[in-house]
Amino acid sequence: MPAPTSRTSHDTDATGDGPGAGAAAAPVGSAAEPAGSAGPVSRPGPIGSSGHFGLTGPGPTGRAVPNPARQASIRNANLALLYRLILDAPAPISRASLAAATGVTRATASTLADTLLEAGLITEVSPPPATGAGRPAAGLVPAAGGPAGLGLEINVDYLAACVVDLTGAVRSTVIRHGDQRDRAVSDVLADLAVLGADATAEAGLGIAGAAVAVPGLVENPHGRIRRAPNLAWQDFEIGAELRRVLPDTPFEPVIGNEADFAALAEAHAGPDTYVDSEARAVLGTQTADGAPGTASVEQPIPLTDFLYVSGEIGVGAGVILGRELFRGARGWAGEIGHITVEPDGALCRCGARGCLETVAGLEALHRDGPEAAAPGLGRAAAAAVNLLDLPAVVLGGVYARPEFAALVPGVRKALAEHVISARWAPVTVHVSRRGTAAAVTGAATAVVRRVHADPAAWMSAALTA
Repeated sequence: MPAPTSRTSHDTDATGDGPGAGAAAAPVGSAAEPAGSAGPVSRPGPIGSSGHFGLTGPGPTGRAVPNPARQASIRNANLALLYRLILDAPAPISRASLAAATGVTRATASTLADTLLEAGLITEVSPPPATGAGRPAAGLVPAAGGPAGLGLEINVDYLAACVVDLTGAVRSTVIRHGDQRDRAVSDVLADLAVLGADATAEAGLGIAGAAVAVPGLVENPHGRIRRAPNLAWQDFEIGAELRRVLPDTPFEPVIGNEADFAALAEAHAGPDTYVDSEARAVLGTQTADGAPGTASVEQPIPLTDFLYVSGEIGVGAGVILGRELFRGARGWAGEIGHITVEPDGALCRCGARGCLETVAGLEALHRDGPEAAAPGLGRAAAAAVNLLDLPAVVLGGVYARPEFAALVPGVRKALAEHVISARWAPVTVHVSRRGTAAAVTGAATAVVRRVHADPAAWMSAALTA
């Protein structure tokens, strides 16, 4: 959905007319809103979220204020509304159905749909055979060949690139293993650009923009890497270098935390159901890439709010609330790897002692085994669950590998012991459906969701690219 804007009932433009009485969804500028009423004031949301667009700088009180409504902004909001209906429809949807769902005229719905078609954001499919009187209407679906998102990931022991199309399908993934510690940042970015070019060529799609996942503190909104201790990076601004080594795209590259992007991928990884992780671990239905196999016992569980914990050399987390990423005031939420679980424990690369990653990072897992890591991982997750009242924990990254399946019962046990509400509302534990490719997939997905949220912004950027 588009970002909130001021609304007005004076909508006479051919692509911004108001709905009739009883419309299922009122477009912006409709008579269903009081004349001159303003949308809510809020700070911009995370990359890829609907709240990322349509806000200006601070107003007189220092708060961000909405852009004033004009014919163009009303049209753009209605364009985003129709696009969202097409994206969310379980089957190809006709122009007439779009008009009925929103209350705009059929002429307006057709004009807006044609705009999306010309931009390459949707495509037309043949109608089903007629079953009654009249000619069947062609259906509209997201364009699999339209502008795609390029995800890039820098991790301690590998680089990765991924392309996701407008339907959410992963079109290519390329991973190159190798230690990135003690390498010049410019060399790492140059290799990352080559990997991105390989993934793009394999996918054969135009790229709307790129998003880069990094294991560290990434400051919003400019993407400055304040600290990535496992890479020994501190206070690096890589945006200019990324623009130099990556191909020109309509959207400029953005940088974010790898666990945040992984959590975003998990929140939007197809159907909102999980197979119970305990049954999966017992039955051995976890595949090598972390995706579930076919279990004989399935317990579908919808997840909209959860803590995603990503295990690599370090340990990170992402918080999902209502299927959206919570990033905190500066984008630093989720640094679970540096919660102290053993006050007199080993020295961490961050300079503190006994951090979770010294107990449950990949090196500790190889050294001590998953059974030894599970209690500390569970206690750290329990602290987050107690603070945020989350109903589920998803284990991702290397935690999704079959050889670490023994983490699941240990984490579940620790949650039962340390979550104060567990007696009345047990916290469920799941294994990531995205596996070790979650972060790079989430980065690509964030770009795609940015196109989804504001197709007019994409079209404007594409014209000037």
